[in-house]
Amino acid sequence: MKNTFIYLDSCNTCQRIKGELELPDSFDLQNTKESPVTEEQLTFLKDQAGSYEALFNRRAQLYRGRNLHEKDLKEEDYKELLLDHYTFIKRPILVHNNVAYIGNSKKVVAAAKEALT
Repeated sequence: MKNTFIYLDSCNTCQRIKGELELPDSFDLQNTKESPVTEEQLTFLKDQAGSYEALFNRRAQLYRGRNLHEKDLKEEDYKELLLDHYTFIKRPILVHNNVAYIGNSKKVVAAAKEALT
């Protein structure tokens, strides 16, 4: 997968991390609201994360809005939800040299910064 930064433009955390990373111009910026993650990208990310569930953002408002917290979701459900709506994917995601750094934890952001140096 190409070097890409997947984020949500309206997310302050994504904007902050994008600034911290000081991404080279060679990176593609992908705003998930305008350019949702493709099935091919999702497959790559699942392979990196270990499961679709690991890519799933339980903090998304739609998670409770659709009463998903009350359901026993399976891997295929997570995949469908991730492809269905952009807010369900954990963000931001930095893909650099075919390694994905997923989420906004300090540990992940530090690893992403280290990879870019």
